Amino acid sequence: MLGGGGLVGANVYASATEDAGTDSAQPLSSPAGTIDCPDVGDKLTDVPEAAKEDVAKELALLDQQIADAYQRLTEAAQAIQQDPGFADNAIMKPLKEKRGATIERIAIAVDRTGDRPEGLDGLADCTLRAPEADSGDQANGGDQANGADGQDGAQDNGGDGQNDAGEGGEQQGDGAQNGNGGQAGNGPVAADYQDIKSVQPNVQNPALSSDASRGTFATSCGVNENGLFNSDNVIVAPGVSNGAHHFHDYIGNQSNDAFASDEDLANAETSCVNQDDKSTYYWPVIRLQNGSQEQDANSPGGGIEGNAGEIVTPKEVTLNFVGSPRSKVTEMPRLLRIITGDAKAFINGTANANASWSCTGFEDRQLKDKYPLCPQGSDVVRTFKFQSCWDGTNIDSANHRTHVAFAAADGSCANGFKAIPQLVQRIVYDVNAPSLQDGGKTTPLFAVDSFPEQLHKPVTDHGDFINVFSEDLMSEMVDCINAGRKCGAGADEGGDPGQEEPTEEPTQAPTTPPADDDKPEPGNGGNEQTDPPATEDPATEEPATEDPATEDPATEAPSNDDPGDEAPADDPANDDKPTLSSTVAPKSDGTPSAAAGDDQAQGGSGDDENAGGAAAQTQPPGDDTEDSLGTKPQAVGGNLAETGTTLWPAAAGAVLLMGGLLVLIRARRSAR
Repeated sequence: MLGGGGLVGANVYASATEDAGTDSAQPLSSPAGTIDCPDVGDKLTDVPEAAKEDVAKELALLDQQIADAYQRLTEAAQAIQQDPGFADNAIMKPLKEKRGATIERIAIAVDRTGDRPEGLDGLADCTLRAPEADSGDQANGGDQANGADGQDGAQDNGGDGQNDAGEGGEQQGDGAQNGNGGQAGNGPVAADYQDIKSVQPNVQNPALSSDASRGTFATSCGVNENGLFNSDNVIVAPGVSNGAHHFHDYIGNQSNDAFASDEDLANAETSCVNQDDKSTYYWPVIRLQNGSQEQDANSPGGGIEGNAGEIVTPKEVTLNFVGSPRSKVTEMPRLLRIITGDAKAFINGTANANASWSCTGFEDRQLKDKYPLCPQGSDVVRTFKFQSCWDGTNIDSANHRTHVAFAAADGSCANGFKAIPQLVQRIVYDVNAPSLQDGGKTTPLFAVDSFPEQLHKPVTDHGDFINVFSEDLMSEMVDCINAGRKCGAGADEGGDPGQEEPTEEPTQAPTTPPADDDKPEPGNGGNEQTDPPATEDPATEEPATEDPATEDPATEAPSNDDPGDEAPADDPANDDKPTLSSTVAPKSDGTPSAAAGDDQAQGGSGDDENAGGAAAQTQPPGDDTEDSLGTKPQAVGGNLAETGTTLWPAAAGAVLLMGGLLVLIRARRSAR
């Protein structure tokens, strides 16, 4: 998300798998290429407070310059085919001059109140590379993606499919060009997807020490039912409209935009059930490349910059704060800012990439650089595990990274950093696996919003968080986690794979992928535990308990246990698995979530966004699902009046019967 980096893939960039023999694909072979610019923001490790605002604006300008160059490169595709020198003279040289002037202003701003940064002068020049330089990136998913159900040969046919998808000009109506996938022509492509069943389980958990903080604190803030979007980023580009160049979903704090001050955030409304959590949680939206025009279709950050299609509202969002496998945790400072992942990882490399992708029922298999192709009945899951070590002093840093860090492989914090509660954010989407053979015409491609030059690559996914918990609630969170308890809104609701089984308790997941006819239902859960995940990289650390169970939940008899302890009806876990602590975001259809009756959840609004309101239900989750005999699960509980209403007819009948017997006996005695 940091300023200055850019990799421009023109719309005329053809996937390495396209059929150059067809007439329609011929224009796609133009070597318009890519633009690779050094990331200036990542080199700035010390910016004086007085210079931060000016530096942020200049970094945002570097991003805008790259976006403009991308646009010119796209528009000049035909001219570049005819004259390869055109791109260098008309695009690359002007870009270098503009970047040089902007970088000099950054150096001057820092020099006014501190030491002039060294080494920035050499960051102005960008490199134009031919498409072939990135063909491996486009094609390296071929073998993986070919493992998808019904997707065999998708890479071989990718040319025609992507050409079809590129005809998004017909869908979108804004002249989107052929050849690079997606309705806006700048990705995604078939090689960006992989069948989740072709991935081997890759989750590992380090051992927990005796000092581990094993608790979990959940907060429930909805799924952005309010439709709060913008293309700003108040962390990276404060005071700059469209600083992100892509749309963000926002939950929690309702006042987050580029111009929000700390006071604005502290005084804002919140979508969280617990009103003392005014934190802001945001991430790039997911879109279906289906030709739909959203509110930003003709706006910067939206269609103008290649972010086109229908925005998908998450089906579920869980937000859990977990402890450290090595030590107790300390309180987060108020207004701490954390960015996880790298919005420019397609160019910068994967050193800071941290999002992971999977499917419900398969969350012991995580992808970092591919979107998952999920089997029918399984939902797409994206997971962020935020940094959990803090330097003990700063709420932000010049490059927005060095004040926080990931724990080491054993879960410990290095360099004197302190362990803080780790935010584990899990977002579930009800989207179908796209039809790669025809470029998403039958079933549309899906992808995250991105900077226009990042081509919607899954590795560029990222999440942002600003801590605006009240001090009392943060203290409560830390006490809960350190004491090994489960607390917070929705803490006892089942099915959050963000929590992992500790290594000292073996998991119960199957060791082989499920068969096609044994597909999980959406929203399946896992095993309950009291120990937090011990490692940081979501690409390798999701729980090994998410494979679909071998039993069909529709054939299992309903439990007569307390509904607060029962797994949701859409959880295909085995009966012998306890439910997993989680926070289940409000459902879009208004159906209340199952609750354990914890009174913290009852501070919500009282509508279907209030997870605590579900505590009043007398039927367990899934009471609409019939079992194999056609009967519904029996309600559990009920008050004395309800019980009397059920029993009084039987009691009355018994009294009448006894009375009749007495009359008969007396009549016989009188007759004698």
